[in-house]
Amino acid sequence: MAVQHWADALRKAKKTALISDGKRKVHYLFEDGNEMTEEYDLKTDELVLRKWRHKTTFGGQGQWTWEVGETTPNGINVTSDLIKENSSNPLFMRKDTKTSFQWRIRNIPYPIEVYSVSAEPMERCCVIRTSNKKYYKKFSIPDLDRCQLPLESAALSFTHANNTLIISYKKPKEILTLEQELLGELKKLKGTSEGDIDCKTQ
Repeated sequence: MAVQHWADALRKAKKTALISDGKRKVHYLFEDGNEMTEEYDLKTDELVLRKWRHKTTFGGQGQWTWEVGETTPNGINVTSDLIKENSSNPLFMRKDTKTSFQWRIRNIPYPIEVYSVSAEPMERCCVIRTSNKKYYKKFSIPDLDRCQLPLESAALSFTHANNTLIISYKKPKEILTLEQELLGELKKLKGTSEGDIDCKTQ
């Protein structure tokens, strides 16, 4: 079962924990050489950042790519205060909650009736459209792909407020169980309050 396969990969990965700035930061080194870092809020246990670095074709280290959290166009993780520099363009980012995968598109001012959000199970992606043809976006849910879980239209919903489109996808029970088990394991890791986890674990 794919869910169990991903759970085993997480369990076997070499993990380094760091407690800093009110967050639990975890670096994973997988058996295939790929790396993942995650950051969890210590108070809420919510995931606030996840990024990946995959091996290149020739075995070198690739660039970090963001899966969850806020980035600027050049890939630097930022706080919401700094995003004001790019205030005119729509900004797409993922920010999960305990029970849902969630995406936010900021700087998109159209009324809610303009938007259409659909799940495309055959293409394994979600699609955002606007009736005024001003915005179009396709995006996948890597968590479902890793566990080979189906993409369900009924789990998808959206709302709009303060020039921000918020799209939510209710996490399936398999994901909720996996995340709960993983968080329990991460809390058992002996975390240090100093050092740099953005390095290759020995």
